[in-house]
Amino acid sequence: MDIEWLRPAAFVGSIVYALVGVLIFWLCFVIIDKLTPYNLWAEIVEKHNRALALVVAAMCLGVSIIVAAAIHG
Repeated sequence: MDIEWLRPAAFVGSIVYALVGVLIFWLCFVIIDKLTPYNLWAEIVEKHNRALALVVAAMCLGVSIIVAAAIHG
């Protein structure tokens, strides 16, 4: 049984990469929010725009896959 993930270096590396991925994902969301003509978060949360929420969810999945592939390398 391989317990490679139990080593502190591997564990800390995984946490660091996860934090970098979340930071990049958040930055991409903010950039896309600034590029759109309205506030995405207010439109989804306050006005309950489900169509926009679905588009943003698809965008989030796409950005997440790209970030994960870039980090995994």
